[in-house]
Formats: sequence, structure tokens, C-alpha cells
Amino acid sequence: MKKKTTLITILIATAFLSVSFIVGCNKEPLNSKTKTFTIKTFDNARHAFGEGLSQEAFGIFSFQTDPTKVKRIKMFVKLRCPDGGCNAWDMFANVRVQDPETEQWLEMGRYITPYGVDNSKAGKGFMVDVTDFKSLLTGEVNLRSFIEVWGSDGWLVSVDFEVTEGEPDYKYYAISPLLDYANWSLGGVPYGESHDFKLDKNVTLGANVQQTSIRTIISGWGHATPLDPDGRPCAEWCFRTHAININDIPKFYHYMGPNNCNNNPVQPQYGNWAPDRAGWCPGMEVPVRTDVFDKSMAGVSFKYSYEFEEWANNFQTTADNKHAYYAISSFIVTKSNSPMDKPLVE
Repeated sequence: MKKKTTLITILIATAFLSVSFIVGCNKEPLNSKTKTFTIKTFDNARHAFGEGLSQEAFGIFSFQTDPTKVKRIKMFVKLRCPDGGCNAWDMFANVRVQDPETEQWLEMGRYITPYGVDNSKAGKGFMVDVTDFKSLLTGEVNLRSFIEVWGSDGWLVSVDFEVTEGEPDYKYYAISPLLDYANWSLGGVPYGESHDFKLDKNVTLGANVQQTSIRTIISGWGHATPLDPDGRPCAEWCFRTHAININDIPKFYHYMGPNNCNNNPVQPQYGNWAPDRAGWCPGMEVPVRTDVFDKSMAGVSFKYSYEFEEWANNFQTTADNKHAYYAISSFIVTKSNSPMDKPLVE
């Protein structure tokens, strides 16, 4: 009888350990409070030029979200080729959301189209984290998709948002634009010459702000001279380090360097896709540069300015356009666990 009892005890213990192991191996805990769902917006929207076609598409889409419960929002941009094939060139493109209060269109993400192919090899598409805009991605949302394409072939664009709800880092986000010179590639700030683009702003933050960051997207264009010692013209190719100044003191730095274009999953392409540009690649999303302050900055007023590394254009390039440009958008993002006003930017 004793042996039988011992055997039963061993079997029960073994079964308990087996169940514990299986439960412990689950990727999601049994009481997980997170959920992820997809909101579909543009669906194969044609972007082209001429023949009655348009470089941009607009739409109003329903986002059934509670921003205070949103942990993360990822935006995926999928490109397909229309009948006859995709456009042959690497073109500036972005997706914007409209702030219903100010009616301004804010750049959430930027990408460069691949040379003559779709981006199916990028999985779900070009991915940009747009959680910073979660206060605007709720209810009826106005979106704008744009590709600076100059042919009647173009691309078919689909944009999906993958929303994860759960316990966020902070319940409330607020966002205000600092700079917006990103309507198209050559509409950016001229580099290496005098200009009248305003690159400094005065910022005032609320008293209950708990975290502050600056979100920037920047890409260089043009084949201006003098060439760098390694033969690179500006600003598409020349490697540079630019600075964000706070109260006229450099605080954050942006290195416009190689992004390993030859490792791009969207390959091969029908063009010069592999060599490294300065901070971007054909057929990839343009990096979002997020700089977080080491203090909350609650109740603080400060001066923001963007400073380009010193360089002077000699206008000797053989290219038709002798200028260099930086297409740039920048935002001040604040977070808190209590409701707050948007950052005041003047």
C-alpha cells in the first residue's frame, strides 16, 4: 500500500510540473491586459502625375481608440505597382495627420520609394512608430498620403495602423510642430547659403509635464559642390552632424551618415539603390530621430534652434540644380499621467 501511495504522489507531482512548464512557456501571460488590432486606411490609393492623376490622396478614417490606453501605434506603408509597373525613381514621400484644432498637417512618417519595384519584401511595409501622435489618432482622423512622383505610372499605396492597447508609459501625450519644411524634397531648407527659413522657436511647457522629447525627420537632397574629400556632393550624399540647440547651447546631435543601404530588404531595385546616402536609403523609411530630455522640463520656457554643420555652397556643380536642401520636420512631444495643454511654440 505504501508503494502504491508513493507512486500516486510521484505521478501527481510530475503532472503538476508538466502543467507548470507549459504555462511558463506561453509567450503571453494568462492575465495579459494587452491587445493589438489593425486599423486600415488608404487601400491601393493611386499616386501618380499627369493624365488626371494626383501625387496625393486624402481620407477621413475612424480610429476607435482611447489614447489613455494606447501603448504603441505602428504605421505600415505598403507599395504596389499599378498595371504597367512602378515609377522608376527614388522619390520623397510621406504620410501626414491633420490636427483638428489648428488644421495643420503634421508629418508622421517619411519614406523614399524604391527604384521601379514594390516593397513586398519589407513584410508588412515600411514601418514608422507614430505613438507620439496618439492624441490625434482617435475618433474621425484626417490623413494625407503624398509621393513626389512625376510620372503617370506611380504607385498604389496602402497604409495600416497597428494599435497596441494596455498600460502605456504615460496616459497623455501632446505634440506641437517646431519646424515643417517637408512638403517635398527641394522645398527644404537651403544648405550652405543664405536663406529666410526660420530655424528657431520659443517653447513653453505645462507645469504637469513628466517627460519631454523632440521628434525629428530629416533627409538631404541635391548634388551641390564643393565635393567632400571622399567625392560626395551635398546634401544627398555628404555625411554631416547637425545640432539641436537649447538656449543657444548644443543639446542633441543628428549624424547624417550611412544607413547600410546595401542591406535593404527591398532589393534588387532598378537603379542606384545600394550606395549609402546621408541618413536615408531608396526603398526604406527615413529614420525618426527622438531626443529625450534628461529632465521633465515641466513649467519651463526655452529657445529651440536647429543648426546645420558649417559648409558653403560654391555653386560649381554640373547638375541643373546647383542647390543643396534639407527637408526637415520637427516636433516637441510631452507626456504626463494627467491631462495637459499642448506645448506652446512661438
